[in-house]
Amino acid sequence: MPNVQIDEQNLVQMLKSKSEQGFDYLYANYSSALFGIITKITQEKDLAEDILQEAFIKIWNNIEQYDPSKGRLFTWMLNLTRNLTIDTLRSKAVAIQSKIQDIENSVHTIDAQHQTKDKTDGIGVKALLDKLPEEHKQIIDLMYYQGYSQSEISEEFNIPLGTVKTRARYAMNKLRELFGVNLTANNK
Repeated sequence: MPNVQIDEQNLVQMLKSKSEQGFDYLYANYSSALFGIITKITQEKDLAEDILQEAFIKIWNNIEQYDPSKGRLFTWMLNLTRNLTIDTLRSKAVAIQSKIQDIENSVHTIDAQHQTKDKTDGIGVKALLDKLPEEHKQIIDLMYYQGYSQSEISEEFNIPLGTVKTRARYAMNKLRELFGVNLTANNK
């Protein structure tokens, strides 16, 4: 349909009467502009091509909703296409977030099934921890079982950082000593 000019009012009438000629004209004259908008939003050419196809299907199916008194046809199509693009990106983001959540749930489920937290005590570390003074035991528990950093322990419990480091060092040395004695006793 090269070199044919159809004014907007006639184009809308052709589209409302489901004229393929009208659709071909619409696509030939507006697809590159809409594709540019979609690409600017998505930054992905393949996704933009898919959305462009969906946009033209939506335009074709919803042309009855176009009201010339509210604005030009291109503005209506542009808004429809932009909203479709944003909705597509949102649903894609939701799908990604859902997959991430599924992975996190799987990790938690696997961890619970295998009780990895309890298996770490298979070598008797918790029993040895009970032999430490309470303030040293607390530091080790916070650092190694609850994931606190020494700085976080210092801030959380209002203990000087140097004290936290000293207690941690003492506790580790004492555990090494107790663990060594325990291994030696078990090997005899």
